[in-house]
Amino acid sequence: MTRRKVLIMGAAGRDFHNFNVFFRDNENYEVVAFTATQIPNIDGRIYPPELAGKLYPKGINIYEESKLVELIQKYQVDEVVFAYSDVPFDYVMTKASIVNAAGASFRLMGMNETTLKSSKPVISVLAVRTGCGKSQTSRKLVKILTDANKKVVAVRHPMPYGDLVKQRVQRFADFSDLDKYNCTIEEREEYEPHIARGGIIYAGVDYEAILREAEKEADIILWDGGNNDMPFFKSDLIFTVTDPHRPGHELRYYPGNTCLRIADVVIINKIDSATKEGIETVRNNVHLVNPKAIIIEANSPITVDRPELITGKRVLIIEDGPTLTHGEMKYGAGTVIAKKLNAREIVDPRPYAVKSIVDTYAKYPHIGILLPAMGYGEKQIKDLEETINRTDCDSVVIATPIDLGRILKINKPTTRVMYELQEVGQNTLESILKSKGII
Repeated sequence: MTRRKVLIMGAAGRDFHNFNVFFRDNENYEVVAFTATQIPNIDGRIYPPELAGKLYPKGINIYEESKLVELIQKYQVDEVVFAYSDVPFDYVMTKASIVNAAGASFRLMGMNETTLKSSKPVISVLAVRTGCGKSQTSRKLVKILTDANKKVVAVRHPMPYGDLVKQRVQRFADFSDLDKYNCTIEEREEYEPHIARGGIIYAGVDYEAILREAEKEADIILWDGGNNDMPFFKSDLIFTVTDPHRPGHELRYYPGNTCLRIADVVIINKIDSATKEGIETVRNNVHLVNPKAIIIEANSPITVDRPELITGKRVLIIEDGPTLTHGEMKYGAGTVIAKKLNAREIVDPRPYAVKSIVDTYAKYPHIGILLPAMGYGEKQIKDLEETINRTDCDSVVIATPIDLGRILKINKPTTRVMYELQEVGQNTLESILKSKGII
């Protein structure tokens, strides 16, 4: 039988997972290449033979997505699998049109082909866009379950931007583990909050192996989603978080729309800072596509440890990187608190930006005067540090999930912004868990 030639379009996450669970040992297919986009410096690598399996003794090359048509023609590709997240519908169909015009079929893989079955109950936290508030939801769920004497192990959506073999299975239980695995800022933002609360979180590349390790020490597995992707594990309860600051996005982005439709519970977050119109639009859209879903409304209260460094000051605001970049937000928690506390000025860092940070502003011009916490590698972390230290301001407002002061040497006073989930009304995370018999 002639093997069907496949190319997988990805961003170092869902693409590898789809390969591992469906294509790796499947003799009906030959995966001839991966393409990479969205994340800097993840192309030009090889998906290693140690992970690729017996059918791929030399591994599989990973190319920049700009070479897509050239690769389809070079390898006579039969089928292209689209495997990354947080993109608008017209973007996906434009890619489909490019692929079809080059002669290949275009495929979006569903959960029946890509989810793994756990021996333990699985709770998944998803979102309709990146930056909706998955992390704060996951943190609160872990606390509620832990307080109910459940042993919870979180498993995070992949972010394997380094040595893929070394990152096959990663377990984080101590801050030293972050250094052990040379974690990027983006990885630290997801892992550190769990560690700080005494939790355990797994991540990596091979999620079959990760799941089996996590099951050994868990009563309940918490899937902590990435971007707006679907879960990798078959889930017993799904929470999907929405953002009324971006009303309508829940219907127009892939695969966030899918995550909305499969949710058992939909959280409308940030109602304390969103408009009534935005909240109502999201609520109506939930009723439209998933009328059976339970709705939780929640505030996302913002606190700051040193408010005196904001009031009356010229501040540089550092917001979460992915939320500003492909999440397309034009502001975040740092901006909200700076305005609330009457900062004298939000300083524009663009005149002081260097190297990869300059490139980031060029690629995402909507970011404006905010500084995204970009750190997809050692060089970019250094560029971020230099940009901060070059910027003429009184103080730095750090509105990322981690304290950047742990990994950057900042030459100005800093203040940290924190935000948690605060449910409003009768429906709460705890009441849902009780009603489902989980606690």
